Amino acid sequence: MNEEIRALEPKVLWNKFADLNAVPRPSKKEERIIEFIKNFGNNLGLKTQVDEVGNVVIKKPATKGMENRKKIILQAHLDMVHQKNNDTEFDFDNQGIEMYVDGDWVRAKGTTLGADNGLGVATMMAILESDSIEHPELEALFTIDEETGMTGAKGLSPEILEGDILLNLDTEEDDEIGIGCAGGVDITATKSYEEEKMPESYRSYSVKVKGLMGGHSGMDIIKGLGNANKLMNRLLVNTAEDFKLRISEIDGGGLRNAIPRESEAIIALPETEEESFKKEFESRVRDIKSEYASLEPNLSIELNKIASQTKVMDLNSQREIVLAIAGAHNGVYRMSPEIEGLVEASNNIANVTLKDGEVHIKCLTRSSVDSTKDDLANSIRSVFELAGFKVELSGEYPGWAPNSDSAILKTLDEIYQRMNGEKAHIAACHAGLECGIIGSHYPGMDMISFGPTIKGAHSPDERASIKSAQKYWDFLLEVLKNIPEN
Repeated sequence: MNEEIRALEPKVLWNKFADLNAVPRPSKKEERIIEFIKNFGNNLGLKTQVDEVGNVVIKKPATKGMENRKKIILQAHLDMVHQKNNDTEFDFDNQGIEMYVDGDWVRAKGTTLGADNGLGVATMMAILESDSIEHPELEALFTIDEETGMTGAKGLSPEILEGDILLNLDTEEDDEIGIGCAGGVDITATKSYEEEKMPESYRSYSVKVKGLMGGHSGMDIIKGLGNANKLMNRLLVNTAEDFKLRISEIDGGGLRNAIPRESEAIIALPETEEESFKKEFESRVRDIKSEYASLEPNLSIELNKIASQTKVMDLNSQREIVLAIAGAHNGVYRMSPEIEGLVEASNNIANVTLKDGEVHIKCLTRSSVDSTKDDLANSIRSVFELAGFKVELSGEYPGWAPNSDSAILKTLDEIYQRMNGEKAHIAACHAGLECGIIGSHYPGMDMISFGPTIKGAHSPDERASIKSAQKYWDFLLEVLKNIPEN
């Protein structure tokens, strides 16, 4: 199957991507991919280091005639988001990604593809291995755990790099040159509740929300896509008073940086309320599907009777929890007043799990302005604390402030116009790139971000454009030839 991928152009890039995708590389479990990259550098006879947190740095001398150019750093992250469709059987810890070609797109069979940021990693491997690509002295920085905390960038030693210019290869539109990004903070709300025996006259039901698009909680948040956790809560809120509904379990969403696509709740109803509840449920489903008709054409919401459960949540906690989720902000919070079309601040209610007397709610709050990030995080924390939750803020990382006077920006802008006959889109993004954190370790480093077109990152719909990969590769090679002199 992956032989089809290896035949694509540029072969050197797609072959390295196929090699990479054969190695499992979930965030927080990067031991195998670290060893893979370390062995890759050592086998090339290049100076290879692994720092204390697991980042890998491989250094390569300049090609002949390029010795007087500024030293550059190529940077991408090793880990990938692991998401799969419910009907897909796949073991991310032990299986390589199964890829296929669909027109101009490379996709994976029912899982995330890992093009984010695997194509950047593959690019660096191809350049390190080549004996014909012109480039100045370079350092290839492979960071770990970008997707679930950026702990690799945070733990990066301020002495391990010597380069003047950093080229981050983690932008996902081939006509965009990135000069800034959002910072973020994780919000975790936890609460205990009492479990009660389900009343004798009650029957259990499964409520399933599925078929949503999902996607990147930074790049795709502006689209207004459905959030499975919020939609599930709409189906449940206020129904306890109206229909004596009780909740047994909820399992919705997954990773903080992925817009949740699916949620399932186990509820219980008195037999006498079944017909009236179904009518109300169907009415709410019609409203939701009408609102999301153009955005979520595959949205499915089901109510099915199941074997009766033994326990339900106490009524007081149930009311507090569903009202808190209803009140907590999800989606775009503020648009940038300076940069048209840029989301300044947002929140993703990424994961809701409720079972065995414990409820856990995980959010990711992003903003390119620290004060707005703090304001939104405090707003969300306040809602949950008022409902009796314990709230923890963690994993905070800084944004990357745009520098429109960047020297490397001018170089890339000129090259892009010369090669494509039009200006690149120079922009900041609402995703979290590692540039801001790396820049905090290396003040004054000139940084830029670009990459091939990737759609649907952080979801099983992730796909990489074949045509764009060639465009990006040609552009990068021209950039390497034109790095300024010292």
